[in-house]
Amino acid sequence: MTGSVLRVEIPMRWGDMDAYGHVNNVNLIRLMEEARIAGFGVPGGTGAPGVMPKVNIFSAVPNGVQILVVEHRVRYSKPLEYRNVPVNVDLWVANIKPASFDMCYEFRDPVSDHVCVKALTTLAYFDPVAGRVQRLSSDERSSLATMEGVSTFVR
Repeated sequence: MTGSVLRVEIPMRWGDMDAYGHVNNVNLIRLMEEARIAGFGVPGGTGAPGVMPKVNIFSAVPNGVQILVVEHRVRYSKPLEYRNVPVNVDLWVANIKPASFDMCYEFRDPVSDHVCVKALTTLAYFDPVAGRVQRLSSDERSSLATMEGVSTFVR
């Protein structure tokens, strides 16, 4: 990984655990979403004002524009065991294209700092009035580029 990396800490819930003591794979997708929001903000026009994100990318998206998940990809290299301390998640952006980009993640055990999970979410901005994906503006592309690095999964 190269470029800027943002580390966020995301609390694990007791209910995230499966019968083996690991964070369940379905709940990992929820943790990915929590990490994106903690790091890059609540999308404009959703929720109420709160804590400013570490890097203001999603909060800067205009009201009425939706940020949609196009694809998730997850690779488990070691079980992410439930702990009553937050999991460390490293985030960065990759593969910025005209109308989409990838959010990359590394989930690290909060005690050993071993990488347990590598993941990627492809996101696109969507205009619900027009009913189609919206091209990223030059300002949006520039903002994303500040966090750009090599993809979690080389395509």
